[in-house]
Amino acid sequence: MASPWKASFIAQAGASADGRPAPYLRRDFTVGGGLRSATLQVTALGLIEAHLNGSRVGDEVLAPGWTSYAHRLVVSRHEVTDLLVEGANTIGAVLGEGWAVGRLTWEEGRRAVWAGRPAAFLQLELDYGDRVEVVGSDASWRVGTGAVLADSLYDGETYDARLHPVGWCEPGFGDAAWSAAEIVDRGLDALVTGEAPPIRRIEELAVVEVLTTPTGRTVADFGQNLTGWVRLTVRGDAGTTVTLRHAETLIDGEPDFRTNRSALATDRYTLRGDPAGETWEPRFTFHGFRYVDVDGWPGELTADALVAVVVHSDVRRTGWFETSNELVNQLHRNVVWSLRGNIVGVPSDCPQRDERLGWTGDLNAFAPTAAFLYDMRGLLGSWLTDLAAEQAEKGHVPLVVPDALTMPITTPTALWADVAVSLPWALYQEYGDPAVLARQYPSMTAFMDGVEAMLDERGLWNSGFQFGDWLDPDAPANNPAGGKTDPYVVATAYLCRTTRELARTARVLGHAEDATRYEALHRRVRAAFRDEWVTPAGLLAADTVTAYALVVCFDLLEPAQLTRAGRRLAELVAKAGHRISTGFAGTPLVAHALSRTGQLDIAYRLLLQTECPSFLYPVTRGATTIWERWDAIRPDGSLNDTGMTSLNHYALGAIADWLHRVVGGLEPAEPGYRRIRIAPRPGGGLTHATVTHDTPLGRVRVRWRHDPDGRLAVDATIPAGAVAEVVLPHHPEGLTEQVAEGDHHWEYDVPPAAQDRPGYTLDTPLNVLFRDTTTWAALRAVLRRHLPQFGDADTGTEPSLPNLRTLLLYFPGQAAAIENDLAAILQA
Repeated sequence: MASPWKASFIAQAGASADGRPAPYLRRDFTVGGGLRSATLQVTALGLIEAHLNGSRVGDEVLAPGWTSYAHRLVVSRHEVTDLLVEGANTIGAVLGEGWAVGRLTWEEGRRAVWAGRPAAFLQLELDYGDRVEVVGSDASWRVGTGAVLADSLYDGETYDARLHPVGWCEPGFGDAAWSAAEIVDRGLDALVTGEAPPIRRIEELAVVEVLTTPTGRTVADFGQNLTGWVRLTVRGDAGTTVTLRHAETLIDGEPDFRTNRSALATDRYTLRGDPAGETWEPRFTFHGFRYVDVDGWPGELTADALVAVVVHSDVRRTGWFETSNELVNQLHRNVVWSLRGNIVGVPSDCPQRDERLGWTGDLNAFAPTAAFLYDMRGLLGSWLTDLAAEQAEKGHVPLVVPDALTMPITTPTALWADVAVSLPWALYQEYGDPAVLARQYPSMTAFMDGVEAMLDERGLWNSGFQFGDWLDPDAPANNPAGGKTDPYVVATAYLCRTTRELARTARVLGHAEDATRYEALHRRVRAAFRDEWVTPAGLLAADTVTAYALVVCFDLLEPAQLTRAGRRLAELVAKAGHRISTGFAGTPLVAHALSRTGQLDIAYRLLLQTECPSFLYPVTRGATTIWERWDAIRPDGSLNDTGMTSLNHYALGAIADWLHRVVGGLEPAEPGYRRIRIAPRPGGGLTHATVTHDTPLGRVRVRWRHDPDGRLAVDATIPAGAVAEVVLPHHPEGLTEQVAEGDHHWEYDVPPAAQDRPGYTLDTPLNVLFRDTTTWAALRAVLRRHLPQFGDADTGTEPSLPNLRTLLLYFPGQAAAIENDLAAILQA
């Protein structure tokens, strides 16, 4: 089959040098009469901005985005007939370093990972009906420089408007001083049409306040931590340089740049001196920021002089959520903004520092939330294609995709590498299209085969490096993998999940023998896990919140064990003061595990805690995105400067999945929402909640409202082609209904016994229980039955012991029996 490509990659002659001016490329050409249509196809090693006759082509930014360039380089296609005229025309492009050429990662000197210098590929096809003429990038093009003096995704862009070559991409420009382009020896087999939506300018935010800091610096506050850049409009003398330095936070009233690590995040604009004013924004960088330190501004900076341009892949919003609790609403907004800030071409960990990589573990923890909030099929499908290509080349799933790291870890890691299985399965559950499973199946099985080879004779995954419950708040600052939960507990538990997902994938695809094999592997791993870590009563040798969350959510317990495990999980959460004690592995699951084991009240307490560390603590500190660490900014206002303190990291925002499914009450009962389960579970003092989701079949909306008089109303909207099972919360008759498309409404009185009440455990402070007179009376009756002497000692005064668990320590011989009866009262 003949290649469709007639053009070549071209670049500025000479070796690449860090920080050299951006190449400008141009070529004059002639358009004859009778042109029917014209199409321009564009890509680059680096970044490219294409022009025709002085007009920019398309509205993409940071094109061609970021893929695994050795395997796939995306070509964008533009209809450009209206930009051409009969006669003389000019085509041109400006190149930036981008991901292929520029600085990447925190590793010193790490740059030019995929190419040594920026190179352009442009193919303009002129269709005259009876023939097609091609104007392609080749050695006839001319190369010069202009106003872009330096560009780096991490460090920013330097632009001197005095050096802009006026008319450079228009006919008649004198390019005699420019040099001939050099053809780059680069194969064209990797050129592909993009699956993912392009990166675009999505939104603009105004300055909410111009601040003067205690040291006299001028800082613009945009009120929102975002990803993108700033557009400025300025008037001043030629040669004046305005410097914009970006920061996520203020500490002690001053912009603090430490969350950027070594990324300079600094843009510089030198004025040309236009008396009418001049407007500029960078094109080959992006930053994660809320605040901008402005230096060198001519005159007084006013709020209308700066605009923040929000930039990310142009994915469609599909999920919304709100409640009667404004702190929870802000938490959800923070989740949304963190997702938006970390989809600039790939799903990344953070947008501000010298990293911004496609970490597998971050995405795996967050994938169901991401797929609910936005249509992620194109973006994540493209990313998975790169993952499979990198995996096939290297023999393992890289830690980041595209793989820009030189880290020596090549063995599989739970939660990180198993994204190869869990992400295709999550996308199938959300969108109902088995094509993603079929395409990724070789990658999924290759991952599993690699892990199976590492298991011991029983089936435990207990070798190789593991991240464990990454960023457990109790882990040492210099060892985020060193949390409370044994990393091999995490690894084997996650393997139980992925073996089941892969077995079900094989069933969906009709691979019966594979399905039988992976079902057997699942049973082997599950049995080994239970034998090693689960007691007959359902307690765990690994006595941590994360461990219990894993066994409940990954079906590692027998039904009779769930109640006891749920009680112990609730006790551990209460013992921690309903503060967070989980990291990447446990946080997406802990609220689900509580609500599945009859501990809904404890789940709500965990959600609504505001003391550090907690879901809402960052909200109370003014956060507008999700933090990497629970205590990224400490209660005393200082920055927890560990070198890993991003203020825009979506992974720990996975609690939103529980908000959607449990608080809102919406989840698919069948892949793609052909069948829907609607089962909201009010609690936590919330009086209403609404969840809305655009499914592949159309919009679903669930709203519940609990009035002060005890009446509960539930509304549901079901799209055509779907059916729903509606479980009405606290219905006096326990009503569940099956409904089809349309709008549905239920309203009823809630029995008093089902009204919202606190959740108690053995670790609840006794003075709290004492003030709940009904509960305290029931507990006293239990204690008197088992301990007659308690009746004599009960004077009706507030108890001095801290909690019931401490009380039981005084009666070790009777503790087990007393505990069961107390727990029955506490969980009633």
